[in-house]
Amino acid sequence: MTIRTIQMSIFNFEITKQDWSIYEAEVEWIHRHLAESSELLTGWLQVPLENQRALLRRIEDTKREIHAYADVLVVIGVGGSFLGARAIQDALSPYFTRSTEGIEVLYVGQNMSGSYINSLLQYLANKSVYVNVISKSGETMEPALAFRVLRQFMEKRYGEEAVDRIIVTTDAENGRLKQIADRAGYRQFTIPSDIGGRYSVLTSVGLLPAAVAGVDIRMLMAGARDAALTLQDTALERNEAYQYAVLRHLMFERGYKVELLASFEPALCKFHEWWMQLFGESEGKQRKGLFPATVNYSTDLHAIGQFIQEGSPILFETLLHFKEIDNDFKVPYDVRDEDGLNYLSKRTFNEINGLSMNGTALAHAEGGVPVIQLMLPKLDAYHIGYLIYFFMKACAMSASLLGVNPFDQPGVETYKQKTLELLQTFNSSINNE
Repeated sequence: MTIRTIQMSIFNFEITKQDWSIYEAEVEWIHRHLAESSELLTGWLQVPLENQRALLRRIEDTKREIHAYADVLVVIGVGGSFLGARAIQDALSPYFTRSTEGIEVLYVGQNMSGSYINSLLQYLANKSVYVNVISKSGETMEPALAFRVLRQFMEKRYGEEAVDRIIVTTDAENGRLKQIADRAGYRQFTIPSDIGGRYSVLTSVGLLPAAVAGVDIRMLMAGARDAALTLQDTALERNEAYQYAVLRHLMFERGYKVELLASFEPALCKFHEWWMQLFGESEGKQRKGLFPATVNYSTDLHAIGQFIQEGSPILFETLLHFKEIDNDFKVPYDVRDEDGLNYLSKRTFNEINGLSMNGTALAHAEGGVPVIQLMLPKLDAYHIGYLIYFFMKACAMSASLLGVNPFDQPGVETYKQKTLELLQTFNSSINNE
C-alpha cells in the first residue's frame, strides 16, 4: 500500500496560513496534555501501538469455536458497545449475507422494543447460539434487560452448557456485570478501565464481534497502528486529524451549527452512526459543539439534497469516499442503448460514485456550503482501522479546542437517572394498587 494517509480537500471555505498558525501552539499543547494525562480516559491512544498478539490470538480462537458450534452470535450492547462493532461489520461484509464466513452476528440491547426482542427469540428458536454481552458497568438499562432475557433463553436451551456459550466483555475489576460473570463462571474479555465506550472499538469490545463476522482484525489493527504512528506528529501542517479538528472548530467559530457526514456507499451507514455518537457525545456540552448529522448518497441527494443546496446556511459537509471497493461492478454495454448510457460502459459504479462526489462537492460549494473531502484508497479492513483512529484522534482534539472534556457524557447520565426515577415511581404505584 503506497498511500496510507487520508487525502483532504476543502471547498468554499477560506483559511489562511495565519488561521493555521493561530492554533499551532494550542494544538501541540493539547496533544501533549492528552498523551501525558493520567486523569483522562486516553488509554485508546496507545492501544494500536501495544503488543496485541495474545488478545488477537484469543479472539481468533474464540471465533473458531463459535464458528464450529453456532449459527448465530448475538451481541448485546448499546452506544459504544454496539455501534463500533456493527459499523465495522457492515462496512466490510457482503450486502446480502451477514458475514463472509457463513455465521450471523445479530445485535440486541441497543433499543427497548419488545417486538424486536420477541422477534429475535423466535428467529433463534431453531438455531445454535452464542451470546456476547458487552457493558462496562452492567447497569445500563437497555443491554441489562436484553441480557436478562437472553440469559434465561440460553439456560433454558442449553442448561449447564450455557455457561460456555455466554461470553462477557466488561471491566476487569468492578461493576455488576463483572460480579455476575464471576459468579456464573462466564468467559470474560476486558474493557480497559482507561478507555470510555465510544473510544473502545479497537479493543475486544469491537474486535470479537468483528472477527466472528469475518473481518480481518489483524489488518484492522494494522491500519489503526499506522494511523497512531502517523498522527503522533504534533505539527499541525503534517497531521491530517488535527487539521480536520481545527477546520471543524473554525466552522463552529464562524457560526455553522451542523456538520453533515456524507458518503456514497450504503455499507457505511452504521459507520456514520458510530461517528455521530463519537462527536456528539464528546463535544455536546456547556451549550457548545456542532450537531453531527449524517446522510447517505445518492439516496439522500433526492431527499434532503435540496435543503443542503439552498436551505438555511447552518451546515457544512464532510464527504467521505474510498477510491476502490471490493466486488465493484462495471456498467454493461447494451447494443440498444435505449437509455443513452453506453458512454458509461466499462466505468464501475464506484468510479461513477467518485465523480458524483466531486459533482456534489462542487454544486454544494457553489450553493454556499463549505465542503471537506476525505479520500481513502480502499474500503477494506486496513483503511477502516486507519479511519477509526483518525476520527477518534480528531474528535479528542476538536472537543479539547472547545474547552470541554472529550471523554465524559454527563447529559447521558442525566437521562439514565431520570428514567430510573420514573421506573421506580411506576413500580411503587403498581405495588400499592
